[in-house]
Amino acid sequence: MRRLVDVRAGELRTLGWAWLYILSVLCSYYIIRPIRDDAGVAGGVEHLPWLFTGTLAGMLAVNPVFAGLVRRLPRVRFIAIAYRFFMANLLLFAVLLGVATPAQAVWVGRVFFIWSSVFNLFVISVFWALMVDVFDSEQGRRLFGVIAAGATVGGILGSTVTATLAGHLGAPLLLLVSTALLEVAVLSVGRLARQSAALRRSPAPPEAEPPIGGGVLSGITHAFRSTYLVNVSVYMLLYAITSTFLYFEQAGVVARTFTDRAARTAFFAQVDLIVNTLTLGLQLVATGPLLRVLGVALSLTILPALSVLGFAALGLAPVIATVVAFQVVRRTGNFAVARPTREVLFTVVPREDKYKTKSFIDTVVYRLGDQVGAWSWGLVGLVGLGAGATAWVAVPLSALWLANAWWLGRRQERLAGAAAAPALTAARR
Repeated sequence: MRRLVDVRAGELRTLGWAWLYILSVLCSYYIIRPIRDDAGVAGGVEHLPWLFTGTLAGMLAVNPVFAGLVRRLPRVRFIAIAYRFFMANLLLFAVLLGVATPAQAVWVGRVFFIWSSVFNLFVISVFWALMVDVFDSEQGRRLFGVIAAGATVGGILGSTVTATLAGHLGAPLLLLVSTALLEVAVLSVGRLARQSAALRRSPAPPEAEPPIGGGVLSGITHAFRSTYLVNVSVYMLLYAITSTFLYFEQAGVVARTFTDRAARTAFFAQVDLIVNTLTLGLQLVATGPLLRVLGVALSLTILPALSVLGFAALGLAPVIATVVAFQVVRRTGNFAVARPTREVLFTVVPREDKYKTKSFIDTVVYRLGDQVGAWSWGLVGLVGLGAGATAWVAVPLSALWLANAWWLGRRQERLAGAAAAPALTAARR
């Protein structure tokens, strides 16, 4: 590991448990992701904006409950409770999908689409909240790339399982496999909390760790009181809007191309497999060095810059080859560079904001962006404009996103430098 990554004394074991944690979560999600995408298409592409509306409502309902857990319980307990709640949901969906008639399966699929969209962002946000609590900004620049590689390996494994077995096992059994993987994640959280004391000054054992405290709504209010966190929200909002434009274009193409549900599920899994394979190579070789050499600001601007070029290309040639190529490049750039860099942004905020405000931004703000993108896409179609028009609308949005990313990255670098200065002075004494 040390030949690939700049891992220092006392960090390797913690890094290993972080790897197993995110690998299990992403493997669990990528097993069910193609089932979710197929459910969205089977229910009718024209209904997707309403499913995104339902997802936003779900996020708004879940966040205060999670904030209440954060306020009252140590991190190991509130993370375990949250994950086991989703495990119980998966078991319920396995039963419903197993006994539903074809007509009922469409409605179960729509509910599952909303639920899995909430599940996806929430469980991953909780993981990264723990990471930015365990590692500081300097460690994040060195290690978040290889930690994200664990997510990619999990995505590859999950996509492979579904692409290979979807036609043999069926959705209910695949959901049971996904449930078991979440229990592995819960085990990893406990082990990781015990190891993190070596990296952060936290002398109390995990079971005696005091709750984070604060108000139930502080995650929401803090997101709008800080200029820095407002700009993090803007970054997430613009990313989500532009991602939704691409998602709807892909859904429309797939609905016209494939009529068999198993074939659609396998296709979505194969696309995920391609993206994750490309991402893994970049994460292991390039992400860490890129963050260290370019810094947070330049690394954060890579994805918006790619989006400006990609949407311009899509506007000029709105065909399936352009859509697929842009989707692969954009998702790879997000997972390999933008996501690890974005997580570094939260290493310089107070601990309460790492769990509450981060969760609000990663889930509610993100899904709000989905909502804006979904209904904007529907409006473009309603007035008779095609994919090219949607793409040209996204070009100035991506340019605004680029400017926001540059400001945000520079601000993070200044905050990290200010936080490191007292420690450096003390070390020299």
